Amino acid sequence: MIYQQFAETRLSMLGYGTMRFPRVGGKQDGPVDEVESARLVKIAMENGVNYYDTAYPYSEGNGELVVGRILSQYPRASFYLASKYPGFLEMESYNAPEMLDRQLKRCQVDYFDFYLLHNVAEKSFDTYTSPKWHIVDDLVEAKKQGKIRHLGFSSHAKPETMKKFLERYADQMEFCQLQLNYLDWTLQDAKQNYELVTSYGLPIWVMEPVRGGRLASLLPEAEMQLKAARPQESIASWAFRWLQGLENVKVVLSGMTTEQQLRDNLEIFSKEEPLTESQLQLLERIAAGMQDFLPCTKCRYCCEGCPKQLDIPALLAICNENRYTRYAGVENALRALEAEKRPSACIGCSQCTKVCPQGISIPEELRKLALLEKNL
Repeated sequence: MIYQQFAETRLSMLGYGTMRFPRVGGKQDGPVDEVESARLVKIAMENGVNYYDTAYPYSEGNGELVVGRILSQYPRASFYLASKYPGFLEMESYNAPEMLDRQLKRCQVDYFDFYLLHNVAEKSFDTYTSPKWHIVDDLVEAKKQGKIRHLGFSSHAKPETMKKFLERYADQMEFCQLQLNYLDWTLQDAKQNYELVTSYGLPIWVMEPVRGGRLASLLPEAEMQLKAARPQESIASWAFRWLQGLENVKVVLSGMTTEQQLRDNLEIFSKEEPLTESQLQLLERIAAGMQDFLPCTKCRYCCEGCPKQLDIPALLAICNENRYTRYAGVENALRALEAEKRPSACIGCSQCTKVCPQGISIPEELRKLALLEKNL
């Protein structure tokens, strides 16, 4: 396992992102399969993974509870646990000390090794910076009390918003968690954010390294080129190897749902093998051909408040098939859905758009897809 030094801690570069723990029956939206999740964590522990990431809204609000039960079986000193303050959610009150205490109890720990402001972005900026809620001040005080060892923030913000936040709070933050991968390097200004955060001296944690699995499965032609260059490695490995070439990346969070994904990631992070210059150029060409698609990462935040209980990530995947590959099976995919689960069932309430970290105008995209549905 590759390890990175941060302050007094030695962190596994591969971190376990628990947002995508396996679900019962292999479904996307069922309850977490706690037995299988515990088995995967055991394999990760045995192979040197010591960083585990959760958050208040994960798994329909049950993520911290599951992680707490699983990790309670291990000595507290054997893992580093991260969770996040959900200031990006719409709540009646943003009482940070009260929420922190609730999360500690849910996770069955006395302190969080790493605690983040969850998704500092355009829609949450005013909440996180509001004098009314004094969130950062309260969390700095909680750190003094020993409830937090290291305070940081995650962000899907545009560079100008990121800069405003850093100008105010860089001195209180110790690290930053960014959506960072070879596609978003240009598609979502990740390069600018990486360089900006680095200029403030903050180390970077990576989320969405394979974009919710999107970079683990490419078009056949692209996969052939990557396999020819690195025959023994998976398609997903290219995304991780690309990150290994960025000096300021310390932890890479991977949402490993299956043992195969976990084993592949463990192999990748058993040694550093950054991409060569020619391989970087190849990946850059492939990424350039993938720009025209919806940046959904299947986080499923959009599903939790949907009054029609639509599987929005699945519908957006069909949108991408239609706009990116012009896949002939799009109509078949729509036919396979029950009428009340098709894009035309969307009522346009925009609850989904409010919580989408990627800023996708979901109702608009579903309306476009619904036009195809009329021809079925």
